[in-house]
Amino acid sequence: MSNTAHTTAIALTLALAGIGGAMAQSSTPPPKKIYCWDEGGRRVCGDALPASAANSARTEFNARTGLETGSVGRALTADERAAAAAAARNAQIQADAEAAARRRDLAMVESYRTEDDLRKAYGERTSLLDETIKSSVLGLSNLRLSLISLLNQASDKELASAPVPVSLTNSIRDQHAELLRQQQILQSQRADRAALEAEMQDSLRRYRETRQESAAGADAAPATPAPAAPATR
Repeated sequence: MSNTAHTTAIALTLALAGIGGAMAQSSTPPPKKIYCWDEGGRRVCGDALPASAANSARTEFNARTGLETGSVGRALTADERAAAAAAARNAQIQADAEAAARRRDLAMVESYRTEDDLRKAYGERTSLLDETIKSSVLGLSNLRLSLISLLNQASDKELASAPVPVSLTNSIRDQHAELLRQQQILQSQRADRAALEAEMQDSLRRYRETRQESAAGADAAPATPAPAAPATR
């Protein structure tokens, strides 16, 4: 036999041996498991899992080594699955809301160069509310004076032992009701003004935080290397 043929035969033998070894390994059955679960208040273990324990929490062990290889939680009930699905939906809604708020904060930082620019953006709304509140205060003052005048007229009639006209009584009642209504409106306007101030302060806080985060991110980013100078001959 020539050297070439001899070499070919050896290579073929080694290849066949490798194929046989791989086939033997692939045909090796997986290691047997021992399952342990609770049943009727006691711990039960076995090498097969009965149908009655399919939905129970269990621990799995390697039958040869006795080492734990994993665990399976019990199957959820329909109510638990519904609650888990609802929790997942709520978590997703919360995550979406946080992402949207983050996008708004970034847009705010890009829209206003300084905090003063952001304050000016609120200036028109605050000025309008302030003027509205001033008008309401003035209107309430006039209503009180008018009501006092009507009450004085009724008092003069009573002191003179004269009947108070029905029209005067109706005017007093209507004026008092309007005074109470305007007081509620003023209270609502002041609440709106306070809410706007709180909104502005919160926007300023988020503006500062987002700018600081952006600056920190820019400082942490690796610097782009300068292009190498051409080699000189």
